[in-house]
Amino acid sequence: MMTGGPNARIAAPPLRVLTLDGGGAKGFYTLGVLKEIEAMIECPLHKKFDLVFGTSTGAIIASLIALGHSVDAILDMYRKHVPAVMSQRTALARSAAMKRLTNEIFGDAKFSDVKTGIGVVTAKWLMERPMIFKSDVAQAHGRVSTFVPGFGVSIADAVKASCSAYPFFERTVVRTAMGEDIELIDGGYCANNPTLYAIADAVQALNRERKDIRLVSIGVGTYPDPKPGLKMWLAKKFLISVQLLQKTLEINTQSMDQLRQILFHDVPTIRISDSYVTPEMATDLLEHDVKKLGILFQRGRESFASREKQLREHLM
Repeated sequence: MMTGGPNARIAAPPLRVLTLDGGGAKGFYTLGVLKEIEAMIECPLHKKFDLVFGTSTGAIIASLIALGHSVDAILDMYRKHVPAVMSQRTALARSAAMKRLTNEIFGDAKFSDVKTGIGVVTAKWLMERPMIFKSDVAQAHGRVSTFVPGFGVSIADAVKASCSAYPFFERTVVRTAMGEDIELIDGGYCANNPTLYAIADAVQALNRERKDIRLVSIGVGTYPDPKPGLKMWLAKKFLISVQLLQKTLEINTQSMDQLRQILFHDVPTIRISDSYVTPEMATDLLEHDVKKLGILFQRGRESFASREKQLREHLM
């Protein structure tokens, strides 16, 4: 029997949000988690999540998800391209390899082509402010009349910018639909964990109640620093720079999640990003050992297993 009368309101389904941290090659861990989530929900991720936000390596994965790719297809792309990019010796060579990667996997795809809401986080070099590429005017927080999906920038260029971890990659210049040339760097410098930006869209732009959001936030795990070999001792300055970047991104990640817990404790959230302390798990964002990357993928699958019941209740 129906109750509530003819004017009774039907509750809207929860808004499901997926956020993916930056972390270079450690995105293999992210893919391990996502592989199991996709198998659990028995459909492509873009059909389950209404918003998918990503930074750096998370931006690559998020954009491919939003375009409709399966996790298996994304994993194949990572196995093919990531070792080749990260094994390059100079910022110029890494940037060129990253450009080849983004051009090959995204082609001419535009933000108007995505199948679900997307957010790709970058940072403006000169203005020192975030620049987030989005697909839908509903996600805009202002300037609605001039909104263009992704500012008119191709997904390939936006993702490359989000992955421009200066100084290990060169800065990226994009041209918007307004004819503006904007110099960008890795989104990890402003939000390596893009969760707060995603919640802002859900609550402020899309006007959803916090209790009606279901958020899954996936990191890349934390690991010991690799022990330097002979070549690294000869390039001590490079090693210290990598460690400093790693530390900067990790502090940013943890700060963002702490703020999320304080400001949005009432948004139902599952955070997945486990820590490992054993020496054999030592790695960094420039990892290109195929065997080690495979282990990161396995660790991601194991992290899913420890939260499977929660995720099933959260998403099914």
